[in-house]
Amino acid sequence: MTQKSVELKVRTCSEEETLRLAEKLAGQLTGDELILISGELGAGKTVFVRGLAAGLGVKSLDSVCSPSFTLVNIYRGKVDLVHVDLYRLEDPEEIADLGLEDYLGSGVMAVEWAERLPADFQTERMVEILIAVESDDSRVIKIKTSDVYLSLEDK
Repeated sequence: MTQKSVELKVRTCSEEETLRLAEKLAGQLTGDELILISGELGAGKTVFVRGLAAGLGVKSLDSVCSPSFTLVNIYRGKVDLVHVDLYRLEDPEEIADLGLEDYLGSGVMAVEWAERLPADFQTERMVEILIAVESDDSRVIKIKTSDVYLSLEDK
């Protein structure tokens, strides 16, 4: 049985709206997803991760920041969030040395600058996020998945 691909396109008009969108998405995650986040510098990737953290029950959202220098942060919540930032890494060997495969299945893994991951770094439950800047406050966020049922409708 082939799985149907789901693609959603959402426009947010503030940092708060981007955060709430990610929080709503996180409420549907089970804890073994790989979230691949791409977008230019300053697009709101870390804001999106902060929203995921909120939706996964991380208590202190102030602690959720870009791990540009530490490369990996783990936030404890109802479901743990493994936050990876590959901005400073371009060499595939450096990325391989992180041992990211060891984190798969231990919570939701959100990877900023995901386009730097090797093409074979995948898991069954993946969600691709592309954040495009429209203006100072406005973002167009494309969400694509083939395994996770997503609905952003209010229930």
